[in-house]
Amino acid sequence: MCGIAGFSLDRGSDIDRTLAAQALLAGIAERGADAVGYAYRGGAPQVTLHKQLSGATAMLDTLEVPDDATEALVHVRDYTKGHPMLIANNHPIRHGSVVGIHNGVILNDEEIFERHGFEHAEDGMTVDSEAIFALMHSTQCDRSALEELRGSMATAWIDERVPVRLHLARGVARPLWIGRARRELFFASTKAALEIVEGALRLTLRKQEVAEGRVLHLEHGRVAAQERFKADRSYRDDGLLPAVRAPQEQARCLAKLALLTA
Repeated sequence: MCGIAGFSLDRGSDIDRTLAAQALLAGIAERGADAVGYAYRGGAPQVTLHKQLSGATAMLDTLEVPDDATEALVHVRDYTKGHPMLIANNHPIRHGSVVGIHNGVILNDEEIFERHGFEHAEDGMTVDSEAIFALMHSTQCDRSALEELRGSMATAWIDERVPVRLHLARGVARPLWIGRARRELFFASTKAALEIVEGALRLTLRKQEVAEGRVLHLEHGRVAAQERFKADRSYRDDGLLPAVRAPQEQARCLAKLALLTA
């Protein structure tokens, strides 16, 4: 299991961007400790990435998101394919103009790369999640391309070719929640993570689970459009790994977050 989270904000939002990202990170920290990372975009089309080999606790203090950021992605990794010692395998993953995060397992990633003639973004990359973002780069985020994927998926990505838009998609077997405020929309793997955001930012969010087979296009802190796709209903988890993989990471992050918001 991995954890994903992030936000889309209206430019007029006055929330503390760094604190919002820290709260999201604390909320998903328990879902993996092999690697951690975040990305954001503000006034320029380019996305800035930060990632490291550690759990969330080691990044929480150094995480910093500028005041002009309107989109952010946050990830903790419990890896299955693509060793975390190669930083390019860790999330957020860049492929071409697309930067994304993923929770789940893509079973046919090698087949997709071969079928389309894709090259890996960096030598030695083997992480299965890259197939999602290679497809989104190649098709300019055509939701029907998601139907090529076999496996489980909750994912989010930003395409640098398109301003102020962040994409969310949920396939099968992985959770995804959104929480809406007046000028802000947050997403996370769990409802509990959004409740941590509420407490840290003193916001009330209208929370909703994203249905399987849905793509949400977020702009300016709202859902600008929704689409459906045929998710891989044949996927079954063999081992049913527990979602809580690093409980100590969340406990430490929450303690730090309490000091930051005191």
